[in-house]
Amino acid sequence: MAAPSCSVPGLWVRGSWQRLGNLFTFVSKPLCSAASASRPLDAQRLAERLRAQKQEQKTKKPVPTNPVQRRVQELLRFTEQLQRVHPNVLAKALSRGLVHQDKDLVVINKPYGLPVHGGPGVRLCISDALPVLAKMLHGHKAEPLHLCHRLDKETTGVMVLAWEKEVAHQVQELFRTRQVTKKYWAITMRVPVPSAGVVDIPIIEKEAQGQERHHKMTLSPSYCMDNGKIVRVRTSRNAQLAVTQYRVLSSTLSSALVELQPITGIKHQLRVHLSFGLDCPVLGDHKYSDWNRLAPQKLSACLLKKMGLPQSKARHIPLHLHACQLTLPALQPGKEDLNLVCKPPRYFVHSLHRLGLKMPSRDQNGDEEATHSGAQ
Repeated sequence: MAAPSCSVPGLWVRGSWQRLGNLFTFVSKPLCSAASASRPLDAQRLAERLRAQKQEQKTKKPVPTNPVQRRVQELLRFTEQLQRVHPNVLAKALSRGLVHQDKDLVVINKPYGLPVHGGPGVRLCISDALPVLAKMLHGHKAEPLHLCHRLDKETTGVMVLAWEKEVAHQVQELFRTRQVTKKYWAITMRVPVPSAGVVDIPIIEKEAQGQERHHKMTLSPSYCMDNGKIVRVRTSRNAQLAVTQYRVLSSTLSSALVELQPITGIKHQLRVHLSFGLDCPVLGDHKYSDWNRLAPQKLSACLLKKMGLPQSKARHIPLHLHACQLTLPALQPGKEDLNLVCKPPRYFVHSLHRLGLKMPSRDQNGDEEATHSGAQ
């Protein structure tokens, strides 16, 4: 009997597995190429994914062995992730950390690295989450909450929101007329001298003449020293009155925990008065540590050793400025003033511990006693 012939012309199968394998190879190649041609987008996505993974492996940084450096890297990553989360996720996080809530106001603990308002390059801000936060607290028919004041992107702590627009305007007027008592905590490089006092120096915005031209707030003093004498100088009409009361709560040779009470509310007032008025910039203030440069804060060898960081990693240190307390006058007759207190974030407390500083705690009578920062 003659051997059966294959349907493919020019090929003959005689029971040899090698010939059969050649046949399957011959048939499968055009089928695979046809399938790949019919799905060009899948192949393109696969190639893009492989390139992205290869690039990620190239740019992936090694995990630091030092726990402080690891914490700084985590904080930087969390700040970047915060700008990528959905407003619903942010609203849920804010609702978990409520400081106070009543029929008129909602008080939140503002996290680090989150701007209050939107702007160029801002993908997420506090105002984006207010409609969702209101629905979480008062149901799906709730109107969006209203901002009563603002805090800088890098500042943490007490932030007041209002349910009604009229109440928000009422609180804003209290801030404008300086009836609200605000207290901040700041960790500073060096120790202010004297240990308590008032900085009363006007502030003005100027262009800094450095390698990169940029604008900063700076001092515009009314007096200066001339041959050992105090002489009044002519101030700019654009200078704004700025008054800050301060006192040192705890200190070492190289750093201090300072309580600040701004009497006025000028942009970046506390940072400017500490850096340029008292020569004690806030730890992590990379903008106001040097007037002419936009560069990472330069820390002393003693501070770097205590923080467990090299100078090359100082750029990742967050601003250590926290709005710890706010006293709001009663909004209606017959009610008491509202005293709002907010604990500092974990990185702030951790830095206190590393630097050997002590954080005051309030007992039931409102008196302050120094306790070790690791207690919280």
